[in-house]
Amino acid sequence: MKAYRAAILRFAPDRSAIYEEDGLLVVGPNSQGTQVVQAVGAYRTVVQDFPGLAIEHLPGRILAPGFVDMHIHYPQTDIIGSPADGLLPWLENYTFPAEKRFVAPEYAAEVARFFIAELLRNGVTSALAFATSHPSSVNALFAEAQQQRLRLITGKVLQDQNSPDGVRDETEQSLLDTEALIQRWHGVDRLGYAITPRFVPTSSAAQLRGAGELAARYPDVWVQSHVAENLGEIAWVRDLYPDARSYLSVYEDFGLLRPRAVYAHCIHFDDTDRALMRDSGTVAAISPTSNLFLGSGFFDYEGADRIGFGYGLASDVGGGTSFSPFHTMRAAYYVGREGQTKPGLSLNPQNLWWQHTAGAAQALGLGGVVGNLAVGCEADFLVLNPQATPLLARKTARAQSLDELLFSLIILADDRAVERTVISQAQ
Repeated sequence: MKAYRAAILRFAPDRSAIYEEDGLLVVGPNSQGTQVVQAVGAYRTVVQDFPGLAIEHLPGRILAPGFVDMHIHYPQTDIIGSPADGLLPWLENYTFPAEKRFVAPEYAAEVARFFIAELLRNGVTSALAFATSHPSSVNALFAEAQQQRLRLITGKVLQDQNSPDGVRDETEQSLLDTEALIQRWHGVDRLGYAITPRFVPTSSAAQLRGAGELAARYPDVWVQSHVAENLGEIAWVRDLYPDARSYLSVYEDFGLLRPRAVYAHCIHFDDTDRALMRDSGTVAAISPTSNLFLGSGFFDYEGADRIGFGYGLASDVGGGTSFSPFHTMRAAYYVGREGQTKPGLSLNPQNLWWQHTAGAAQALGLGGVVGNLAVGCEADFLVLNPQATPLLARKTARAQSLDELLFSLIILADDRAVERTVISQAQ
């Protein structure tokens, strides 16, 4: 077993933060040999139960759960920050040309190495990611995540229509490839598979129907896609499915709303859509930097909480503008201030942090597994340095409460504050 002494941040079931200024975190193998949290709490209390255990002292540092990114595109790593008039032109001019290159296994592997390293450098220890329509892209990302022990969920993108040559797949073969990838990778080590239609306009009814049949056949895999992100996209779906009640209901009709189904954006919803999310167990991946960058709109926190469906935060790189969870939490705060039915919502810093850790894990169906430093959770955690920059050091030294400390980090920190990322190891 290993023990670490520092300040410790973790979360209670009611979403509130628990903070020990002088804490002790003890990690060790569970019955399966995976490193998990064995004990956590005030140093003076926990240390009495582990006489003689070697302790790494980290004065001035904060131990925090590894961040969970609910929606990110690894093939879009190299197009982050590309200018566009909106979502659809951005896909046409940048995304699809970039994704064509992933047919080459060597190229996919090189980007996967950089992508996983960048996640870890920014403190992301679990992620739900899009690959491309090429099986080679999925194999490359899973292989790199397995090597680095990252908890990763990904899948081959399904897109058999309204897509250019090089990324468009063939309906029957795409479903055969998906099932083969599920059987090869799902549940191996810390890996999980996600059935991945890009979005309604780029999948035929036959492909969506086949995806739904796979989702029913493999209930423990995830489903991921996009919905109600952009007004032009919504109009396109309305043309394709004029009899559908809403964009979201199209996915329902094909059996793609269920627990472990994650839909990015969920911006332009009404209360019937929100109730459908709640009743089906489907959750939202909130992508504030992407939504601000592409001018798509604002996630309605008030509506989501009033109706009661699950959600968590996501970077959505490359439409999103940073791998850093601090940037994402900061943008979510802006969205809360400006984008609600009742403007002026001020998201609590503890809640913002919860959305990117324990809350995101819970939304993914991984509550109690990752995203927290509770006993039994896998030992993915960060060593944060609240003095990483002169301004951050000056501000955090003046914090009079936990909320002030966390908010200082949300507003002022970036990857420089992540001094170390510790990943749960198998014995």
